[in-house]
Amino acid sequence: MLKRLPVVLLLTLNTLLAHAQFSILPPDAFLPHKVGTQFTDHASLVDYYRHVDNNSDRVKVIEFGRTWEQRPQILAIVSSPENLLRIEDIRLDNLRNAGILPNKGDQGNPIAIVWLGFSVHGNEAAGSEASMPVLYQLAFDGRPETAEWLKNTVVLIEPSVNPDGYSRYTDWYRQASPALPDPAPHAREHDEPWPRGRVNHYNFDLNRDWAWATQIETQNRLRVYNDWLPHVVADIHEQGYNDPYYFAPAAQPYHKYLTKWQTDFQVEIGKNHAKYFDRNGWLYFTKEVFDLFYPSYGDTYPCYNGAIGMTYEQGGIGAGRAVHLHNGDTLTLADRVAHHTATALSTVEISSKNAARLVQNFNDFYQKSRNNPPGEYKSFIIKRTNPISKIKAFAQQLDRLGIQYGKAGMAVTGLSGYDYTTGQEAKFALSENDLVVSAYQPKGLFAQVLLEPESAMVDSNTYDITAWCLLHAHGLEAYATKQRVDPSQQGYSLIEGTVGYPESTPYAYLAAWNAMDAARLLANWTKQGVVCRYAESAFRLEGRDWPAGTLVATRADNRKNPKFDRVVQTTATRLGLLVATAQTGFVDAGRDLGSDGFRLVKAPKVLVLSGEKTWNNEYGQVWFYFDKDIEYPATFMDADRLGRADLADYNVIVMPEGNYDFSESTLEKLGNWVSGGGKLIAIGEANASLAEKKGFALAKYVKSSDKDAALSEEDRHALDHRTALYKDRSRTSISDFNPGAVVRAKLDNSHPLAFGMKPYYFSLKTSGLRYDLLKDAWNVGYLEDNYKSHGFIGANVKKLLRNSALFAVQDKGRGQVVYLIDNPLFRSFWEEGKLVMSNALFLVN
Repeated sequence: MLKRLPVVLLLTLNTLLAHAQFSILPPDAFLPHKVGTQFTDHASLVDYYRHVDNNSDRVKVIEFGRTWEQRPQILAIVSSPENLLRIEDIRLDNLRNAGILPNKGDQGNPIAIVWLGFSVHGNEAAGSEASMPVLYQLAFDGRPETAEWLKNTVVLIEPSVNPDGYSRYTDWYRQASPALPDPAPHAREHDEPWPRGRVNHYNFDLNRDWAWATQIETQNRLRVYNDWLPHVVADIHEQGYNDPYYFAPAAQPYHKYLTKWQTDFQVEIGKNHAKYFDRNGWLYFTKEVFDLFYPSYGDTYPCYNGAIGMTYEQGGIGAGRAVHLHNGDTLTLADRVAHHTATALSTVEISSKNAARLVQNFNDFYQKSRNNPPGEYKSFIIKRTNPISKIKAFAQQLDRLGIQYGKAGMAVTGLSGYDYTTGQEAKFALSENDLVVSAYQPKGLFAQVLLEPESAMVDSNTYDITAWCLLHAHGLEAYATKQRVDPSQQGYSLIEGTVGYPESTPYAYLAAWNAMDAARLLANWTKQGVVCRYAESAFRLEGRDWPAGTLVATRADNRKNPKFDRVVQTTATRLGLLVATAQTGFVDAGRDLGSDGFRLVKAPKVLVLSGEKTWNNEYGQVWFYFDKDIEYPATFMDADRLGRADLADYNVIVMPEGNYDFSESTLEKLGNWVSGGGKLIAIGEANASLAEKKGFALAKYVKSSDKDAALSEEDRHALDHRTALYKDRSRTSISDFNPGAVVRAKLDNSHPLAFGMKPYYFSLKTSGLRYDLLKDAWNVGYLEDNYKSHGFIGANVKKLLRNSALFAVQDKGRGQVVYLIDNPLFRSFWEEGKLVMSNALFLVN
């Protein structure tokens, strides 16, 4: 765990901070344009920060990582010259006071730590533009009030949270816009093309990735964030350009574990901002839309880590340099920069004036977490009977978040707790090798937020997912108990044993198919020409039981491959997997390795549809799955070209979520390709383009009587709401809304689409998308009449989803259509869903 700043930084601080302040150029003098008249390219933004660093004794800029496209991620550390000389002590004292490091930190001189993050959505670019005047105002020695603020405040400025997305947008805008800005809303400069700069290289929304840390930008950021643990965090955004400015306090729902201090001080911050907005006559609003519940935002992640986390939203998405508003006014980029500059500096001001209170309440937050964590469940037990690869993936996620865990180290019987597999209280035994996460730790509250089966919600009117339990996401057998159980030691050995491959050549290699590491193994073997089979049913070989889905690479299938043994063994070693060997194909029970019960894995030749008809985030999830999750090649083609493309080179087509609106001729071509031996995988809303279409088994209602009943229910609902109050319109619609909840589905794990899984699956359902159980197809995953759910689902939606399909496979000619109604790759953190996708890709044939 990184605890000290890089040696290079410390040496630089020691040598440079002794220098007097040189001439700092304001951004208008440094850039080729005035701030607010044109968008600045990312390289120039970084150059300006380094210019200030080189000429100010109040600023030190560090590079803490690189994006997927190798752009620098930088952080400016801003404080008084005296504080910068002892900046490492300030940082470490803060971690000591939080209990992250041993011993107590300095209590006599409280220093507030403020984090300002600009433009996590790259096309909300006024934030990054505003970061330059903010830095200048803090670094310039001609403003006495900022010098006073910095005596007891450290300001951490990340000028571009999403450098790749920011570059995509600003580069496009400078190319697409005329010399003079065109404020007409229909002008080209206000119509950004797909995939737009909101997202990063892989089209991920980084403002939904803080807790999941799937993206390199987030992983880099969390390392430096957790090395500081700031007290106040402002996440600076833009919204629709007709909307006034939004700042704290946030809207409900707040998570119940947030402290009174965290909610109350947001009001104080908001009033300080309002003082400046009132003085300038700027419109603003508070306490609406933007809540503090979903844990993976740039405001909630800090909240669950003890900070005052806030979102600021300036109207401006798509506004370019100027745009006409509905009220007849014209909003300029300069306006947007001025508003963001005001709230950013106001945040520093109010934090400085309340530094002692901030530090004390931050310390209290962590003391309570260590000694009296708020949640009902005090310990989380992950059974060692889980596949080691799943435990490893879970532990890696905890490591990124700074959540402590360890080995139980003892056996205890007669414990009781919540069984994550059944959703009921049950008795269980603690085993010596179980993994334990105790809530009695510095980040215990955060652990409870992420691991509890049900999140504490005070209001269901939210706009993001309401359930996210990581134990469901990783498909782990686990228990939550109200008793305190502490691990005997921190950390957990993930080495299952050592592989000793026999000197004699084995008859076959075998690997259990039960986690994503197995999918990575198969992807790598396939990519390198290893011929592999999978078992259609369980068997016993040389005294060991193997489940359905087990991968078997025989020497007979690979006799012409001179690299066979080396590829199999080195790939397994690189992935940390135990691959067993067998000296015979004659099984103890079940079917022999040479029987047709071991089916050949057909090497996927993959075509993924992309472009405007797909949703950028969801397309990115598929792209990331192939590029990074399994490192397997795929061709990406604009969906508009499907009708005229030669599909003969592909045996798998993946349809990410989107609205395809295929023509009849394209659908017929697609159907014929499937019948000829292709495999079509449709994800989420992409299924709507196949539903009710000739040759495809998917239908909203299989029986006309069910359709009539649903229409009658809609009529009854409309009649019952004829006298509904207009002011209650947002509330009355909630019953038809599913922002995102976890549902327990029944699985047929005898089908290859569910190999390696239990007879149930916790699915993250993010909409009310619903289809009947299919006729003449395999309904592999579905919701039963009395299915269990976690989080909020509107009453009407929950009823509608009964007896509906989640995953299904239609055999069509010599090919298959795989219907994944729930997106198993959502935000790339639902690990068990990735196994479903891997089954669809490799094993369904």
